[in-house]
Amino acid sequence: MSTAADFKALLDNIKIDNAGQIGKRYGRITKSLNQYFYNMDSKTANSLQVGSYGRFTGIRGISDLDMLYFLPATEWPRFRDRQSYLLQVVKTEIKKAYKNTDIRGDGQVVVVKFNNQEVEVVPVFCNEDGTFNYPDTHNGGSWKVCNPRDEMSSFRTLNDDRKGHLRRLSKMIRAWRTRHEVEISGFLIDTLCYKFFYDLVEYDDKSFKSYDQLSLDFFTFLVREGDRDFYYAPGSRSKVNVKKSFNKVAALTKSYCEEALSATTESSKNIAWKKIFGRPFPNSGTLSFGNLNTSEQYIEDQYEMNLFGHVSIECEIKNDNLLEALLSNLLGEGHGISRNRKLRFYVDEINIPQPYQIKWKIKNVGDEAERLGKLRGGILNDEGHSERIETADFSGPHFVECYVIYDNQVVARDRIDVPIHK
Repeated sequence: MSTAADFKALLDNIKIDNAGQIGKRYGRITKSLNQYFYNMDSKTANSLQVGSYGRFTGIRGISDLDMLYFLPATEWPRFRDRQSYLLQVVKTEIKKAYKNTDIRGDGQVVVVKFNNQEVEVVPVFCNEDGTFNYPDTHNGGSWKVCNPRDEMSSFRTLNDDRKGHLRRLSKMIRAWRTRHEVEISGFLIDTLCYKFFYDLVEYDDKSFKSYDQLSLDFFTFLVREGDRDFYYAPGSRSKVNVKKSFNKVAALTKSYCEEALSATTESSKNIAWKKIFGRPFPNSGTLSFGNLNTSEQYIEDQYEMNLFGHVSIECEIKNDNLLEALLSNLLGEGHGISRNRKLRFYVDEINIPQPYQIKWKIKNVGDEAERLGKLRGGILNDEGHSERIETADFSGPHFVECYVIYDNQVVARDRIDVPIHK
């Protein structure tokens, strides 16, 4: 494979694949708070997705989600001197939506802890200058100021100026963090990538085929940074603390980049890049790390990926043809599906113009599926109703993926876990 194909495959392999389910969680939390504070059912009004998800730098397996919730100005007298009480009220209202989920106040946020993700909800009052006041319950309580809109705006502007390279680099460095278990926050990663690109224009007219040199240049930049206590965030200029030195691992990674760039064979080059980015970096001669499993089909091998759209899938769980629950609600509560249930997977949100095509992937996982020879994993055509009917036959941590094909490209995808109990 070429350098361009390798790095494009890396970025495809780490793209978030369950944006629809993440959106459901944001929406359900927002709706519960809107019902209490504004007497309305909107799933989007008065909230802002921030953090790496809001900056579009998160990758597959993202575990920390952040949102601001805008409180009515009329509530200021009620909570002005009662920061802990505010977090308790927010916790109580979210608990109505997720009754059996671990929800707790934690100093400045309310943490909604799901099985594979945490959503940190920050209740804020809006200021006229675009900043926000958020509560801090420590030392008797106070209000602090944050400015995430300026942070996101500055990051977005520089990314546009750098032709998308900034966001792509931030995602690649998250894969590096996972591979080397580096103790570095996503915000610090984005801040460092922003600093690296701030005055660097030489990649503005470059493509994926230059990402090998880009990687070396970035880790050379990290090594030269040395050990610092903090950096200033884009836009807001707030301090982003360095928890632990990453200089040694950056120096080691720089040597791996040099090894890859000087490699004389495809195999040795590939091994060096895998030392940096881990399993998501494609094997020699393959388009995606999915090809490692020959019993399964991968949409990346059948279509070009161009994920500009949104799709969300849901699943109705029926017992004797009676609706028992929606799967997203069960997952939010930490529950699974009982066996012998009828499952109807369907598209409940989509923003892609017609004509498009829907495809499905049903993947069975676990000892029982393997023993019965029913692991599945093929790509299936939709039967014309944007739905897929299945049954909960045997236990295991299964999943279903949905793909939207438009102009012979995958333009949106979503995934939902299907845990079936014994």
